Amino acid sequence: MSNLKVAQEMMAAAMAAKQDLDHELTSVIQLLKSLDRASKNVRTFGQRNSVAQKFFDQFYTELTTHLTQFSVLTFVVQREGLFFKEKLVYGSQSGDTSENFAFKLYSDGIREIAFHQDISDEDVLFFFDALWDTVGAAGTEDDDIVTRLWAKNLPTITIVTADEVMKISEVDDVLTPQGKAPLDKSLREIVAEAKAKEAKETSEARQQKARFSSGVTGYEVSEQELAALANDIAVEASRDSMLYILDILTALLSSERSPALLNRVFEVYDGVLKSLIERGHWSTTEHVLRLLSEAEAIRPDLTEEHKKTIHNLFEQFGSPEIVDLIEKYLNTADPSNTDGLPTIFLMMKPTAVPTLCTLLGNLEQPAHQTLVVNALIELGKDTPEVVARHLADRRPTFVRNILGIITRWNNPRLADNVEKILRYPDPLIRREAVRTLAILRPSGTATKLIPLLNDPDEAVRLATLKPLLTGNYSAPFSSWEPIINDESFGDRPPAERRNIFHAMRAMSGDVAVPYWTNLLTEWGWTNRKKREDLALMAVDALGRLGTPAALAALETGAKKGTAAVKQACATALAGVSKHPRTV
Repeated sequence: MSNLKVAQEMMAAAMAAKQDLDHELTSVIQLLKSLDRASKNVRTFGQRNSVAQKFFDQFYTELTTHLTQFSVLTFVVQREGLFFKEKLVYGSQSGDTSENFAFKLYSDGIREIAFHQDISDEDVLFFFDALWDTVGAAGTEDDDIVTRLWAKNLPTITIVTADEVMKISEVDDVLTPQGKAPLDKSLREIVAEAKAKEAKETSEARQQKARFSSGVTGYEVSEQELAALANDIAVEASRDSMLYILDILTALLSSERSPALLNRVFEVYDGVLKSLIERGHWSTTEHVLRLLSEAEAIRPDLTEEHKKTIHNLFEQFGSPEIVDLIEKYLNTADPSNTDGLPTIFLMMKPTAVPTLCTLLGNLEQPAHQTLVVNALIELGKDTPEVVARHLADRRPTFVRNILGIITRWNNPRLADNVEKILRYPDPLIRREAVRTLAILRPSGTATKLIPLLNDPDEAVRLATLKPLLTGNYSAPFSSWEPIINDESFGDRPPAERRNIFHAMRAMSGDVAVPYWTNLLTEWGWTNRKKREDLALMAVDALGRLGTPAALAALETGAKKGTAAVKQACATALAGVSKHPRTV
């Protein structure tokens, strides 16, 4: 019976402890929600704002209540967020990291933070200022959270930094494999124990050294120095052979006096550059090219032959051979490295534009194509015709990229080149060509654009209407007749037909009035609904035109049109009389 009673008491104690832990955990989670709201509001609106003050007072009340019951509130800060007794209570992966205080703490090197009893509201406000670097924080704007908190040295807010944890790791493995503190200890306690242990071991080592000292002075190497030497050896052994060769070439370039040997050095540079390109080492390639560009400053005694050799190295960089190597790497490497490649492109000469156009057409990945597009925008701006002639290519993606380059240049001289592909087989290209042409030639004759209003692709027709509606273009009324007299014109969407009439109004003016007058007075039993719809759209166009000829046409429609047309004409005339057209 006694054993049963003991077991029951142990079980009751365990359940009570669990309930206490659950209660504390629930309190912490609620407290973090209040902390998040208060911190963000104080940061956004300032301490004096009434809304921010309300949220802050709520959080501070909850914090002091919690600390009165549990004495201290300690969080372990990990990459995932804040942990309280091995429970993730605040995730750093959710939401905007710029608004996430757990992410701020971790990125600034804090691995544990604790709030103690008797913390004042001023201490909490200072913590908010230090967290977000707002007005009132200690130190300069370049200080991190750790520096600001250490400068204030608050006894009610203590932290453990990543540097302290790393120092402990060098002495002993005091953390669990997951990098979390045990339930019964905080990181601050672990740091203190580890420092005490390290001090004790250091003292014992000194005593042992004193006992075995022979009085003879020798060369002593500490464990840390041995580890550093071993690390240097490992780094040297794992060093990239290409970088090793480049170091040797640099030394030879700066010191070799024999012209013949310098010739050999430049030959090796040529092979090295091609090897780097094949492997996609663009940053290293850039380093080598910059070194060669400064060779004359390093070696003023270089002969003219040597200078010509260096010049040829740069000239060949835009050659088909080199560009083919770049193409092969970008289309085959998985994943491909492009860091530094934009700089390589821009270091090429304008003579590389034709080969870069070929490269653009052959690349498979849109991201790689964008890199070449940006290079051609810069290198080809003085010879745009070399790029524009590729508009005749039958590859739509390639042509779309060329149109993008031409649009960026905004060179009116290229408008004729773009006009030639208004009938391109791919509707996406026709649409882009119309948009590009409207940028290069925002006014003038529209005789080449109007026929596109009969394009089978609706998106092309809508893209064409947009510049025509500006009123900046002109065209004879005869250009519109194939559009408006087509049998399928009445089957188009109402918005499209209405916009066509308004484009006619903007460009043809009174010349289009007879056509609209005919729509107002035309009678017939076939397609009556379509005819009436067009007549009502004609009324709208005439009302907006507002010229004497347009008003006369509306008066004719008010007398001779159908009932719906008569009413629409009368309404339009009344609107014009209230708001007469000003010239």
